[in-house]
Amino acid sequence: MTAYDELMAFQRETRALALIAGRLGWDQETVMPRGAARQRGEEMAAIESVLHARRIDPRLGDWLEKIDGPALDDTARANLRLIRRDYDRARKVPARLVTEIARTVSVAQGIWAQARAAEDVASFLPTLTRVLALKREKAAALAGDGDLYDALLDGYEPGATGAGLAGMFGRLRPRLAALRDRAMGADHQPGGLSGRFDEATQLELSRELAGAFGYDFERGRIDKAVHPFSSGSADDVRITTRTVPHDPFNCLYSTIHEVGHATYEQNIDATHALTPVGQGVSMGVHESQSRIFENQIGRSRAFAGHLFRRMTALFGEIGVADAEAFYGTVNRLAKGYIRTEADEVQYNLHVLLRFDLERDLVSGKLEVADLEEGWNTRFAADFGYAVDKPSNGVLQDVHWAVGLFGYFPTYTLGNVYAGCLHHALRRAEPDLDTQLDRGDISAATGWLRDNLQRHGGLREPRETIRHACGFAVSEAPLLDYLEAKFTEIYRL
Repeated sequence: MTAYDELMAFQRETRALALIAGRLGWDQETVMPRGAARQRGEEMAAIESVLHARRIDPRLGDWLEKIDGPALDDTARANLRLIRRDYDRARKVPARLVTEIARTVSVAQGIWAQARAAEDVASFLPTLTRVLALKREKAAALAGDGDLYDALLDGYEPGATGAGLAGMFGRLRPRLAALRDRAMGADHQPGGLSGRFDEATQLELSRELAGAFGYDFERGRIDKAVHPFSSGSADDVRITTRTVPHDPFNCLYSTIHEVGHATYEQNIDATHALTPVGQGVSMGVHESQSRIFENQIGRSRAFAGHLFRRMTALFGEIGVADAEAFYGTVNRLAKGYIRTEADEVQYNLHVLLRFDLERDLVSGKLEVADLEEGWNTRFAADFGYAVDKPSNGVLQDVHWAVGLFGYFPTYTLGNVYAGCLHHALRRAEPDLDTQLDRGDISAATGWLRDNLQRHGGLREPRETIRHACGFAVSEAPLLDYLEAKFTEIYRL
């Protein structure tokens, strides 16, 4: 075997172990008994210790030094780039710290869930303080003399910086806020659904939609969870959804969203399985797939017409007169506290709040003890009304409990990427709406598969988007799309 062959054989084993760890996480969110939380923390710590030892194995350095990079093809060079990046990052973090983070966040998840159910912020703050301290220690090890937040952000969106994202987000915020205020103050306001929607029928329709959007059930499954998510890669990619009796959109659009993540992983070229290239290149690019599925395609006028016909066939009267009214309903702006339930216009405002708060937490500008007050003050300023309870405020997301500092901005970055991709998709498929109206999404999903998904991690995140679209990343396509869409819906 050549040095490259030996390196990739080792890497495939490491990736397989990482996917096993991911399966433990899926189990914890879906079927694990509540009393197993502390033991699961030890299990996660143990496997993370093994993974860290492999990620810093001295043989990696030897193989990387021996391999003649210029003699390799593009895929092999991309694998080397990704392995070297992870190896360099992993060597900076002590094994003790990696194990302690895994153990702590696994247990923290259950503590957060109990605090959220009890509306008791104080009971969670000591745990959050511990998690933040560990993540700041990791950031310091990674950053050296650099920015702590950037060091964490780089783990989710390589090449991005907090300052760079703050500039982009600063350009997004005023136009989003102005559009929201105009729409919510308009004379014409779309109506909502009415009635109760059978849970089994919601799940039946969600499976139908998942298949239409390209989800391969031979290599995946749908389960229920409190917070929908996607987990896995290649031949085992699982998603979850949730049902609410009076709000079937919660189930249907959560499913479509997670299918975007899942098909990205399922559609990567099979020859890349269990290699660094064989997974989504970044969380921002991943989010672009789920958001374009959910919003630009799933909430388009054409697809809304198809969904209206399917829902009335399955549920009967739903309180909406026709397909055009239904298009307004699925895009209706409304006051709300929950990020995951927010409309397209307000969603990013929820993310920007979290981005600013977590940057301040990591830098030490904001103390954990002051986080709830900071959240509530910022929310009132951004949305114009007060948070009514912690589960609608600082306790609504699990991300900080499990140490995902630096993750939140990738949601908005994913929306920006989706705006670029949608612009390019519409140019490439001028007859798309005719197909969407029939419930045929194959032209859109095929374009995304061929131009982005199958390549996995072959290119850096922004280059992945540029390669698919033919132009550089910009927030302009997203803003222009939103303003055109909601100006029409609200008759502004």
